[in-house]
Amino acid sequence: MAKTIKIDKQKWRDEFARVADKYRVIAPQIQDGVCDFRQLEKGETPELNFSNTRLSPKAVTFPQTETLFEYTLDPADPDCNIMKSPAGEPMPTAVVGIRPCDARAMTLVKLNFDTPDYQDPYWLKRYEATTFVGLACDNPCPTCFCSSVGGGPYDETGLDMLLADRGDFLLAKSLTPKGDEFLKTGGWDAPAGAADDLAAAGKAAAEKITTAVPTDKLAEKSLLDLYNAPFWSSLGFSCINCGTCTFLCPTCWCFDIQDENHRKKGVRMRNWDSCMFPLFTVHTTGHNPRGEKIQRVRQRFMHKLKYFLDKYQAGVMCTGCGRCVRKCPVNIDIRAVCKMMNSYEASNQPSCKAS
Repeated sequence: MAKTIKIDKQKWRDEFARVADKYRVIAPQIQDGVCDFRQLEKGETPELNFSNTRLSPKAVTFPQTETLFEYTLDPADPDCNIMKSPAGEPMPTAVVGIRPCDARAMTLVKLNFDTPDYQDPYWLKRYEATTFVGLACDNPCPTCFCSSVGGGPYDETGLDMLLADRGDFLLAKSLTPKGDEFLKTGGWDAPAGAADDLAAAGKAAAEKITTAVPTDKLAEKSLLDLYNAPFWSSLGFSCINCGTCTFLCPTCWCFDIQDENHRKKGVRMRNWDSCMFPLFTVHTTGHNPRGEKIQRVRQRFMHKLKYFLDKYQAGVMCTGCGRCVRKCPVNIDIRAVCKMMNSYEASNQPSCKAS
């Protein structure tokens, strides 16, 4: 049975220093009015008073740019023609203050990077070396809809430990052996009282979410009917393909791989990319199957709300964090798109003309 521990905030800074001695700690910090995850310096503690970070912490396991391997073609070098990983083994890392929506996103992304046939060693090594310490949401944002897509403000999916802020103290619920080890490292072992009911608090927080997004009919919808639906035309007209939504999204994983060479040495790099960018799908022949804006907008939403659902049978590829709703410069709202897809009936509807 999971145990719940009480952490006194007056001792939090000193006790957290023990955690920082063992782990590389990634946590929310506010800088220039923006809250984002970054590696804490010695003596720093996580920011606990925020609604949600601008970016999710997906870069912990999926860096925006990373070197996959380096090589040399110099015959005088003893490592000639040997591909070498420059990163080595990832160090133990703790992501402290990750919201439940972002932790749940990690489990959805894992379906792509850890399949029965293919495993991405770079992503998996970082994931396995990371302890996810969540921070429950007691005041969800108006744009949050996590409870519509399988999550919730106190959802424990993907977490090793869940923290709940109670003003003068924190409640810490350990969920895995990694969570037990995190508590042990900090020296936290004071049991919480019977009145500290996380389940009741989670229910109360969920009732504050005002947006309900229907997804119940997406699985039964015809893929081709949705593909040819007429609403893609208006969405494609509005979208400017800036890619903001994809970079903010905790479940987006598009990337590009490039070799960078200098004389007889080189590195192979993996960098974030976006299905919103016109060059993303350009073939070596020059053909681009998604050369039009409407095709790229449709790809993004079909992937999240239909292709992923059909392939993995694990719900939609969205955790309802609401970042794309808040930051889209032309106010495209994934909640509205989901409603259109979920209720769409192909009969008596003109089809989309884009290929």
